[in-house]
Amino acid sequence: MTAKKTSPSHSCSRLSLDAPRWSELTHAYGSAKDIPPLLAQLKSIPECKGDEEPWFSLWSALAHQGDVYTASFAVVPFVIEVLASNPAQASYVYFDFPAWVEICRQKNSTEIPEDLADAYFSSLARLPHLVSEASNRPWDHVFLRCALSAIAVAKGHPAIAEAITELSTEVAADFVQWFHER
Repeated sequence: MTAKKTSPSHSCSRLSLDAPRWSELTHAYGSAKDIPPLLAQLKSIPECKGDEEPWFSLWSALAHQGDVYTASFAVVPFVIEVLASNPAQASYVYFDFPAWVEICRQKNSTEIPEDLADAYFSSLARLPHLVSEASNRPWDHVFLRCALSAIAVAKGHPAIAEAITELSTEVAADFVQWFHER
């Protein structure tokens, strides 16, 4: 399934946290019925620091070693909704997680359940606007990479998004040198 064109202001409803559908969705370790309590913790907009919760469990269950799962596509709209509530406060991970899910989906040709597709693609389409809303805050190189990667996936360029995620200051300098010497 390719990215759908949607308006950033158009939003399809995401799966509610109390929906029975969560027990039918899967992640790396089985049923996704354990995901809604983790998502509820995101409402306070916690940062992603090492192995702290809820992000550690969300990443390991939903974007495990480059694989994504049916629950991954239900989680992305929730993450982006939380991001939209306060883009100036949200850490880099609120851009990074949706971008990485889409990169992995494209690389692995993972199908999105039909009932989750509209909300998933509508939420991804919001990312460029949310990057803009976060532009007045300080950005370190990690936040910059995640924001640019989010824009790239939202605009249908997952390979560029993945390349951006790898561009540390050192890698970017090596790339520029390689590019000019080729």
